[in-house]
Amino acid sequence: MTDPLVYVDPPDFAAFVPGTPVPGGSKVPGRTKAGRLFVRDAAGRRNKTWKFNVAMTARKAMAGPPLTGAVELLITFVMPRPKRHYFTGKRASVLRPDAPSHHTVAPDATKLTRSTEDALKGVVWADDSQVVRQEITKLYGPAPGARIVVRKIKPL
Repeated sequence: MTDPLVYVDPPDFAAFVPGTPVPGGSKVPGRTKAGRLFVRDAAGRRNKTWKFNVAMTARKAMAGPPLTGAVELLITFVMPRPKRHYFTGKRASVLRPDAPSHHTVAPDATKLTRSTEDALKGVVWADDSQVVRQEITKLYGPAPGARIVVRKIKPL
């Protein structure tokens, strides 16, 4: 059996979504003025903006109808670096040698993936239950965003 991450065929979908990725999935309960209960995303407007950007980028990049059947999802989340990763003063644009390459703080990869998957529903695939294999990476980089690659999985 060959390594599933070594590909010859081009992906069925590939795009880079610029902007700082925002998590999804956490919910906050609330009550309307009329006393009715509701549940909303904890990230609020930021989450809506991220989902909108993902969906719009996907619509522009997706050729054809949403994919059917099993798919594989590869996402590389590129997070903005905090100022403490850089020197100060004249060398403020120089990265410190001890600055980490991977993003190991909140938000976690699972919640970032959840918001991104939700935004791809109906555009790249019919439902995110079609995702049967994932590879998610979080790292720091100069241009925040998410590199998304989706491939149909051939039957065994």
